Amino acid sequence: MLDAMTALSRGTRLVYQKGLRRYIFLPILVNIIVYASMLSFVVNRFSGWLDSAMTMVPSWLEWLSWLIWPLFFISLLLVIFFTFTLVTHLIAAPFYGFLAAKVERQATGREPLDDRGLAKTAVDALGRELVKLGYILPRMVILFIISWIPGLNLIAPILWMLFSAWIMAITYLDYPMDNNKITFRDMRTRLSQRWWPSLTYGGLIMLVTWIPLANLFLIPGAVAGAVLMWDDHYRGTRDITPHR
Repeated sequence: MLDAMTALSRGTRLVYQKGLRRYIFLPILVNIIVYASMLSFVVNRFSGWLDSAMTMVPSWLEWLSWLIWPLFFISLLLVIFFTFTLVTHLIAAPFYGFLAAKVERQATGREPLDDRGLAKTAVDALGRELVKLGYILPRMVILFIISWIPGLNLIAPILWMLFSAWIMAITYLDYPMDNNKITFRDMRTRLSQRWWPSLTYGGLIMLVTWIPLANLFLIPGAVAGAVLMWDDHYRGTRDITPHR
């Protein structure tokens, strides 16, 4: 956990140094636009969603309404959090990939193994984000269904938080791994083999993303921190030949 905190702190300081700042301002602008749009949408629709949810509570569980309301609220916030994260990273992925490459050169003195050109890197980054979506969305649907099943929905927020930490690890640690030609499957294997650093870093990023407005300026630091985590914990996890 201390490694995760140190990596995020060092990464945040690093990306705002001269030479790297130009890679973060456009993603921040994209995040601000998406953040404002999502917040406005939720504020305008939340009361209707809540009323609809409470009508689905069976009469024999009405005495639990005091507990179901906050559980629904927490689950809804987590769904919104995932939606916000997926949309912003889908748009900003090419910029974060470039940022991760620049950080790796500056922080480690090593060049990423990636030999793609600028245009192909941007296109491949979007394709990689779609692969992540294909992995994340089915699992989100399962958790969302669990959130509506009486009894099981009591543990839904815990499952959502664990899942959130895992997805944050996948989302951010994938940038340096993609730059080093690690396939999506191999990336998940490396994260699973070092599950504690993965969950602690992902959990820390999850907490950071919940800080209103400040999260917009900390996300680039999370990308840089992921590069440092990659170098310290995952680079030599598996003895495989990088490939696509």
